Amino acid sequence: MSDGKQRKLIPAWRAILTAMVAGALAGAVAVYVTGGFSGNTARAPAVPSETPTTAAAPAGEPSPAETACAAKSETAKTVAAAATGQVAAMLPADPPQSLAKLAFNGPDGKPMTLADRAGKTVLLNLWATWCAPCRAEMPVLDALQKEAGDDGFEVIAVNVDTGDDTKPKKFLAETGVAALGYYRDNTLDLFNDLKKRGLALGLPVTLLIDGEGCLLAHMNGPAEWASEDAKKLIAAARN
Repeated sequence: MSDGKQRKLIPAWRAILTAMVAGALAGAVAVYVTGGFSGNTARAPAVPSETPTTAAAPAGEPSPAETACAAKSETAKTVAAAATGQVAAMLPADPPQSLAKLAFNGPDGKPMTLADRAGKTVLLNLWATWCAPCRAEMPVLDALQKEAGDDGFEVIAVNVDTGDDTKPKKFLAETGVAALGYYRDNTLDLFNDLKKRGLALGLPVTLLIDGEGCLLAHMNGPAEWASEDAKKLIAAARN
């Protein structure tokens, strides 16, 4: 082959290689943009699966539990109307929502949810040993449980200290809290869940929940839970 022919072929091969590289890069960029930033580009049509699957519920569609709870707006208003005097800061759930899946550890140390207390009205309280108002509130929550706790009502005070059980158990022993069960969540997942729902601004936070796991009323801050006002509120929620 002559030098002239070689000089003519070399540019031609370079053009072909350049085109191949450019095509490969274009394909890689297309895959990256489509797969990585679906919000910025139209989604490609879904490829049918060979194995039939159950269609998912439409995004944003409420569960049966949420629907049932949302229908209790008037009940929540009635219960909140009974929050006077020492518990006047209790606000109606707007709208009532299902809290049945809230998770923490029970007195036996095993994981549980509020659904495990189905059929029972619950006053759920989150507290920590480093929270001064919480420490002042625990004895009155204990008194409420001692006087009103039965098969239909329970005060569930969940300690959210991080670390082990040493500090919270020592505090409860020193203050003579004995009627309350020892509920615990040292991960802060429970608090963060309530925070995302707009229910927890800090500690303590207290939620009044009916036997179907529906939130009826809530408050941030401490209250005199051993008062007659508190007992009247609990009675309204149990009716």
